[in-house]
Amino acid sequence: MATTEFGQAVRRWRDRVPPEAAGLPAGGHRRAAGLRREELALLAGVSVDYVTRLEQGRATSPSTQVVEALARALRLSGGERGHLFRLAGLAEPGPDTVPTYVTPSVQRLLDRLTGTPVAVYDASWTLLVANPPYAALMGDPSGWRGHERNGVWRNFVGPGSRARQSPEDRREFEAALVADLRSATGRYPADRRLSRLVADLRAHSSRFAELWDAGAVGRHEAARKTIDHPGVGALTLDCDVLTVEGSDLHVMVYSAEPGTPDAERLALVTVLGTQSLVG
Repeated sequence: MATTEFGQAVRRWRDRVPPEAAGLPAGGHRRAAGLRREELALLAGVSVDYVTRLEQGRATSPSTQVVEALARALRLSGGERGHLFRLAGLAEPGPDTVPTYVTPSVQRLLDRLTGTPVAVYDASWTLLVANPPYAALMGDPSGWRGHERNGVWRNFVGPGSRARQSPEDRREFEAALVADLRSATGRYPADRRLSRLVADLRAHSSRFAELWDAGAVGRHEAARKTIDHPGVGALTLDCDVLTVEGSDLHVMVYSAEPGTPDAERLALVTVLGTQSLVG
């Protein structure tokens, strides 16, 4: 049960995180140097009202997903994260569940790639965090909830992505997604959230069910992708997926060859995205 002590801890840690450290603009008058409640809510993917009620001790029983999201947004260390789970009356997720903890080293990587689109996904391809250039390139994910944050769901059931694909590319990509998800279920058979995702995908996508039942195989590899951006048009970029050893996180990075028109368009996308955040 969330207590006043839980809320006090969230408030204390919120005050120590400057907005620029979280990839947010630091403009405007601030009473404190840390994150505002609305900024923490944006980063954690919850409502401002819910953050307020948590900090005031009026909200009870935050879910594991909410506590994990707050820990990421507040950039807590491993020990601090465990403490936050205990304050919420929850057991820290164990090795039988899909890891969703963004390690400090991965967070530092994101902090340094301020002009490069980078996103971090868990082993089930659920989006954990995306930096502003990634949001500007691929669409702002801050309003996505539940299955909307999962890349497999978005490609089989939801609106898809801005990446242009030929029919052959699409088939290979779908097979790779299904194979990745199957591999994740083998590593984390006790994860109920993952089992529910697979069940919902089978129920809502006949194509996913077909590939799942057929035992589709494939793997994600470095590729060049053409992104249809609504503001600057098409740009072709290298997309690399890096797997973090020991935490099973997928780090997706988009880049352009320096000095090319695509690099110029990518820089423009980043500037346009920053302006929209400030606005």
